[in-house]
Amino acid sequence: MFNKSAIVCVVALLVSVNVWAGDTTLEKPPVIPEPLADGESIEPDVNIIQKEDRTIEEYRINGQLYMIKVTPKIGHPYYFMDTDGDGSLESTQHDLDGMLVPNWILLEW
Repeated sequence: MFNKSAIVCVVALLVSVNVWAGDTTLEKPPVIPEPLADGESIEPDVNIIQKEDRTIEEYRINGQLYMIKVTPKIGHPYYFMDTDGDGSLESTQHDLDGMLVPNWILLEW
């Protein structure tokens, strides 16, 4: 029968032939984004406002408010988001086309 080293050599030869005969075209590298202009930021600016019964976190990118997180002293946090970029924050949507799916935590441990 065959010797173990002969089997290894045959497998190595087959693998190298497949690599050599493979497609030689390389994928194009990803496009590098332009550098940020002065004053622009990739990270959001977060403004935290403490009230007696809640904490409000305002999230802004380049000065534009896009999300508010409200964390009450008692209860779970809730969010207001600018989902369409028009500047008004929505807590829910009533049309079925762009409906946001509510998320609730059922179990935590």
